[in-house]
Amino acid sequence: MNSLRDVFWYFLGAVPHGYWRAFTWLGDSGLLLPASLLIVVLLAWSRETRVTALLWCVVFGTGSLVIMVSKLAFMGWGIGSPRLNFTGFSGHTAISTSVWPVLLWLASSRWTARHPQGPSSTRGLQLATLVGWSLGAGIGISRLALYAHSVSEVVGGFLLGLAVSAIFLTLARHRPMPRFPWQVAVAGLVLPLFVLRPGTPAPTQDLLELIAMRMAGTTQPYTREELLRRR
Repeated sequence: MNSLRDVFWYFLGAVPHGYWRAFTWLGDSGLLLPASLLIVVLLAWSRETRVTALLWCVVFGTGSLVIMVSKLAFMGWGIGSPRLNFTGFSGHTAISTSVWPVLLWLASSRWTARHPQGPSSTRGLQLATLVGWSLGAGIGISRLALYAHSVSEVVGGFLLGLAVSAIFLTLARHRPMPRFPWQVAVAGLVLPLFVLRPGTPAPTQDLLELIAMRMAGTTQPYTREELLRRR
């Protein structure tokens, strides 16, 4: 078991950090929060899928609230687990595992809408979802490689994102397939690139720290070092 763990960490260290930093941006909130709004637009484009858009807002909003509460609880009041080295869910991992499967499912749904009876349509939707989950797992691994999160935070974030996307896709399976112009989807994905340069992280962490300090009435947020001293 220890040898497998050593091989895993050796692999992470063998890849230059520059590549991990570029890859981890695919899970940055500056990219994926606009993408989550794009999902709402694409689902609300047709009248028959507007209820599905509302479902996405509820499910994704609940997952995002859980992430935010876990981070604020630690930053403001030091609520975490020293034994698990847990300071809150990995936001990159959770949001990417929530959003990417649904975005790829939407892209695949255009083929399904044109070939609703084709045997490959269901496999295409399933493959798109699996690719999205794999991408979320890869982004979680990048957070470990960059020492941004502990294993418990990445695993917790992945499971949370998996629950969000799986619940939504299960509910959406029994509803009409979305129909939207592909030009709108492409424009929605490209637009954030004009606002935030690729590779530049969004200031989400700094904003959460400020909110936590204001709520808790402290001058400094709790840190991982303070948590680990409790061991």
